[in-house]
Amino acid sequence: MEKEKVAHSSFWVNFFNSPTEETDLKNSLKTIPLFNDLTKGDLTSLIKIIHNRTFVAGEFIFHQGDPGIGLYIIRDGDVEIERENAQRVKNVLATFSKGDFFGELALVDGEKRSASAIAKTSCKVSVIFKPDLDEFIEKYPRKGIKILTGISSIIALRLRKLNEDYFDLQYNVLEEKGK
Repeated sequence: MEKEKVAHSSFWVNFFNSPTEETDLKNSLKTIPLFNDLTKGDLTSLIKIIHNRTFVAGEFIFHQGDPGIGLYIIRDGDVEIERENAQRVKNVLATFSKGDFFGELALVDGEKRSASAIAKTSCKVSVIFKPDLDEFIEKYPRKGIKILTGISSIIALRLRKLNEDYFDLQYNVLEEKGK
């Protein structure tokens, strides 16, 4: 019997080329507040649902308005987050680099992306997709609670920072009007 040839897509790769890469990913995950409370064993389980992807400079990772399907962790390179307003004016909201992450809201609500993510340099990212995380949480509820608690903490921190920035901006506008 002849072996069947099966074509596999490498678009969303879910493997590591070497134990060093797996160790590197574990070390990266440990530095991310979302995963602070996970043990080495928890991280080993989590790594099984992480997908890897590379992007070239200028390539969109996702577009504003796309479905929110996952959390992205930058393993190497730089990513810019930009939002286009109703007048089609683009504003850069943030620039992230190695060790940073973005897209955490997709793990909570699955709503459309509020901004676009663009690779500013060639970059390598690891992705946790919401359906995979949901399955992971169902299988390992205690580990899932740790991750969801981490996500909640990050969202709260970013919301507080946004509130501070908003009120600082409002104060500066009032100051300017008073001059």
